Amino acid sequence: MNILSEIPYIKHLESGNFFLLAGPCVVEDAESPFEIARILVELTDKYQIPFIFKASYRKANRSKSSSFTGIGDEKALEVLARIRQKFQVPVVSDIHSESDARLAAQYVDILQIPAFLCRQSELLFAAGETGKVVNIKKGQFASGDAMHFAVEKVRETGNNKVMLTERGTTFGYTDLVVDFRNIPVMQQAGVPVILDVTHSLQQPNQPAGVTGGRPDLIPLMAKLGITSGVEGLFMETHPEPSKAKSDGANMLRLDLMDNLLGELVRLKKALG
Repeated sequence: MNILSEIPYIKHLESGNFFLLAGPCVVEDAESPFEIARILVELTDKYQIPFIFKASYRKANRSKSSSFTGIGDEKALEVLARIRQKFQVPVVSDIHSESDARLAAQYVDILQIPAFLCRQSELLFAAGETGKVVNIKKGQFASGDAMHFAVEKVRETGNNKVMLTERGTTFGYTDLVVDFRNIPVMQQAGVPVILDVTHSLQQPNQPAGVTGGRPDLIPLMAKLGITSGVEGLFMETHPEPSKAKSDGANMLRLDLMDNLLGELVRLKKALG
C-alpha cells in the first residue's frame, strides 16, 4: 500500500480496506461523469474505502470502426481534471501510445496500460518516464508469471510506482476465466494487485461486434477477489448500463454499488 500513499488526494488508507478504481468505461459527455463521481465519492467516504475515479478519455480498441471512442482527447481529459479538482479525488485513465502517456500525465494521477498492450515496451517505458503511478493490466493471453517482465520495464525508467491488474484469461473465443492463482504470483513482483471485476466477466468476439458480459456475476467475482487477497478492485459502473456507449454489457448498475461495497467491506473485515 506504500504506492497508494504517493497518489494525490487518496483517502482512508488507515481503514485497512481494499482500494477501489471505479467509474464509467469512457467519458461519454461533459456532464454525466460528475454525477457518477459524486455518488462514488459519497459511497467510498461512507465505507472508508480508498478511491480512484476511473474513466477512459478515449477507447482505442473497439471491435467495429463505428463504435463510440470518445468526445475528443483533450476535452475528455479536461473533464477528468475537473472531477479531480472538484471532488479532490485521484483519477486513472487508459493510454495507448507514447504520446498518450505524455498527454494524459498532465491531467491524471495513474496511467493504465490496457491488457492488449501489456507487452508494448515503448509504451511501458513512456508511462514510466512520466513518474506517474502505472497500472498494467495482465493480457488475456499472459500468465501471472510473465507480468514481472512488464513491471521491470517500468522500473527500468527509475519509476517504482507500479500496480498489476488481473482481468481474466481467454477461454475459447467468446469467454474469459479468472485463474486466481495469478493473484499471489503477481504479488511476488512486490506490487499491489487489483482484480478487474467487470472486464473479467466480458464475453468478447460476439458476432454483432459488441462485447457481451455477465453482470449478474459481479458480486460473486468481487467477493472472490477479496477472498483471494487482492489489494484493490476495479469495477466499471453506470446509471443505465444498457445505454452506456462502451462495455455496458458487463457494467454494474450504479444504484447497486452501495449494497455491494457494504458486503465487500464486511467480508474484508471478517477475513482480517
